[in-house]
Amino acid sequence: MTSLREQTDARIAQTQKNNPEFAQKIDQLLSSAEAFQSGANALDLGGKAPDFTLPKPTGETVTLSDLLARGSVVVTFYRGSWCPYCNLQLRAMQQRLDDIHQQGAELVAISPEIPDESLSPDEQATLEFPVLSDQDARVASDYGVAWEVPQLILDHMRNDRKLELADINGGNGSVLPIPATFVLNPDGIVTWRFVDVDYRHRAEPDDIIAALTKLDVSAKA
Repeated sequence: MTSLREQTDARIAQTQKNNPEFAQKIDQLLSSAEAFQSGANALDLGGKAPDFTLPKPTGETVTLSDLLARGSVVVTFYRGSWCPYCNLQLRAMQQRLDDIHQQGAELVAISPEIPDESLSPDEQATLEFPVLSDQDARVASDYGVAWEVPQLILDHMRNDRKLELADINGGNGSVLPIPATFVLNPDGIVTWRFVDVDYRHRAEPDDIIAALTKLDVSAKA
């Protein structure tokens, strides 16, 4: 099976081939000290995850504390269904969902898209974990992964992809989450995390499952 990193690397290579000028500007932007500092406030290992209640596309709500009452939880933040790297990530997580469940854990994915736009019809049919809407990026901010999107990316979305972030997110036109994944034990404590302001890089499902396995072993010891 092709790893998520291999899939995202292939996507990066495609962008570099099709739009080398934009790819070079993104490399420069995301390698800057200012960009990396954007992830400095992310919830750290040993930190207590803030509770949240967020809606699914169906209008039903999901509360973190309810999930934690049943076991460990994997919380992953992504930019939206318009992002090809996010779609690769969600599909990769779906493929390993049974392995996550076997560790007694639940998975939730959070983006700022409005609830009725956060999943395409195909995604609604294939994803078997909750995809939640954090329109004002309040939860992303609570977890320290809210990011003021640079103008370069906003211009690329608007001019090259004909996407308006304010429309996609129901009013929020400037803030997206840094792609981040947190593994929480049943007490809501962060035991593993992946935070990278470079939106082209995502947590590898194998690493998430390894963290859950370690957590499960510790709980039984």
